[in-house]
Amino acid sequence: QVQLVESGGGLVQAGGSLRLSCAASGRTSSNYAMAWFRQAPGKERQFVTAINWSGSNTNYADSVKGRFTISRDNAKNTVYLQMNSLKPEDTAVYYCAARRGGIVTIMWSLYDYWGQGTQVTVSS
Repeated sequence: QVQLVESGGGLVQAGGSLRLSCAASGRTSSNYAMAWFRQAPGKERQFVTAINWSGSNTNYADSVKGRFTISRDNAKNTVYLQMNSLKPEDTAVYYCAARRGGIVTIMWSLYDYWGQGTQVTVSS
C-alpha cells in the first residue's frame, strides 16, 4: 500500500504561481510512475501531467504545456507540480496518483493509488 498526501493548494490570482507537493509513504520501495489529475465541479477527471520513476520521461496535457512542470525527488518520496501563469480555467481539485511499474499513462483508471486532493482556485 502507498499513501499519498497532497499539499500546496490555495487561492491565487490569474497569472500567479503555485507549487503542489505530493508526499508518498508506505511501500515506496517499488517503482511508481506519478501523475497529477484535476477535476473541476461538474466535469470529468482530467489528466494534467505524469512522470516516470526515474524522471526521464514526462507527459503534459496540451492545456498546461509550457506553464506547468512536474518533478520528483525519490529520496524524499515526493512529487511536485510547479504551476505558473495560472488561469481561472485551472481551478479544480488536484489529485496526485501513483502507478506501479513506473510507466506513465494519461488514463486515470490505470493508476493504483490516489491522494485526497488539494483545491486550487484561480481568480480572474
